[in-house]
Amino acid sequence: MNSKIKKILLKTKKQVFGDMLGNNASLFQGEGFEFTELREYVYGDDIRKIDWKTTAKLSKPYIRIYHEERELNVVTAVMMGGSTYFGTVRQKTEVMSELVSVIGFSAIKNGDLFSNMIFADKFYELSRPNKKFFTIEETVTKIAQFDVLGKESDYQAFADALFKRIKRKSLLFVISDFVGDINFGLLSKKHDVVALIVRDRFEENPKELGYIRILDMESSRSFEGNIGEKEMNSYTKALHLNDEKLYAHFKKNAIRYSKIYTDEEPYLKLLRLLGGR
Repeated sequence: MNSKIKKILLKTKKQVFGDMLGNNASLFQGEGFEFTELREYVYGDDIRKIDWKTTAKLSKPYIRIYHEERELNVVTAVMMGGSTYFGTVRQKTEVMSELVSVIGFSAIKNGDLFSNMIFADKFYELSRPNKKFFTIEETVTKIAQFDVLGKESDYQAFADALFKRIKRKSLLFVISDFVGDINFGLLSKKHDVVALIVRDRFEENPKELGYIRILDMESSRSFEGNIGEKEMNSYTKALHLNDEKLYAHFKKNAIRYSKIYTDEEPYLKLLRLLGGR
């Protein structure tokens, strides 16, 4: 295991579990549990489970007790196209690895099943669902070692593979930079889909580069020429239209989403999106 992978695993495990086991909030709070009874609050109980109506009536804090009704099937699906080989602060692939690690550890903490799919120009792998810590290490290692160069993102095949290969209703996290035609309408009817958009700020606010030679990491085609204000304006307009269409599609299909930049903390963005849901 290289130092970068080890750093991601140690960091995310500490974020999810905290200094004391179970100290931090679960990302999946409230899923898979059924209310059974009320009991008086005891020091150390989760304050989010306090029943405030009963507490006000009896002048003592009471909490709601739940029993586990079913386990969640938590799946992360990562689009590893060549465009993810980019980042001014850190590479998008590294942020994707961190997101997968946080979600994986959170699933295991919650007693849920976890698995991961790797996709790019075609389907590469779908790990078997389980609740073991070694699964997170294996998954993050495979993402970190995956060769993204020269692979064109195929979102239609991606959506088809997710629909066909994930049989059981799942909490499905789709992780990508989401540049292209996306249609998760059918997928969102089968699963609870959460889209995590990983971007670098330079992608959305590029500067004039002047005369330069660049390589398309997906098609492996090179370009040499001047990239000035006109070219930058055309590019940013196209990306803006891509994102407008993307957000409209997510809202229409009740898909929750969040954008995580390479200079941001993935755990905090996930907690804002899912914490206490």
